[in-house]
Amino acid sequence: MQNFIVRITQENTELLNNGNIGCFILPDSSSPQFAAQFVSLAHQKNKLVLAEGENAPGFYKQFNTDGFILNTVKAENPQKLLKQAKAQAPKAVIGAVCRNRRHEAMLVSEAEPDFVIFKFWQDGLATNLELLNWYNDLFLIQCAAQIEEDIDLSSVAADFIIIDDVRFCKILLAK
Repeated sequence: MQNFIVRITQENTELLNNGNIGCFILPDSSSPQFAAQFVSLAHQKNKLVLAEGENAPGFYKQFNTDGFILNTVKAENPQKLLKQAKAQAPKAVIGAVCRNRRHEAMLVSEAEPDFVIFKFWQDGLATNLELLNWYNDLFLIQCAAQIEEDIDLSSVAADFIIIDDVRFCKILLAK
């Protein structure tokens, strides 16, 4: 079975009991009460929680998550952005979203995040799969495929699959 990172889109803690999930992404738009509860329960179950959103580094600090996702897609200098984030949060697990292009993947990887994230849609799937294979052949930094639409996950050779809680539950029900 693939390694899943599940993005929480609904205020629900039930997936914390799923043994196939070791890491969750919690958006910084989550209510403070839910965020505090979710992070506490996740840590009790030895599961990682990463913050995501415009204020992910602040959310990480406020709710004691294990790290955060940094979106470098719009950054003029993604390396500088990642180096600043790492300096401000040296113990954080940092995932970096980059454009699905080789050059951007190289730039982001040079800053050594804990993992690099590529977004996947049905449109352009073959090109993205090729990019993922190229990346895996050249880089030691782990990568994640963030699934934005329903696609066949069996063809995605990433270290992690990032999927929202609704899609993850659909996969479980299909089995």
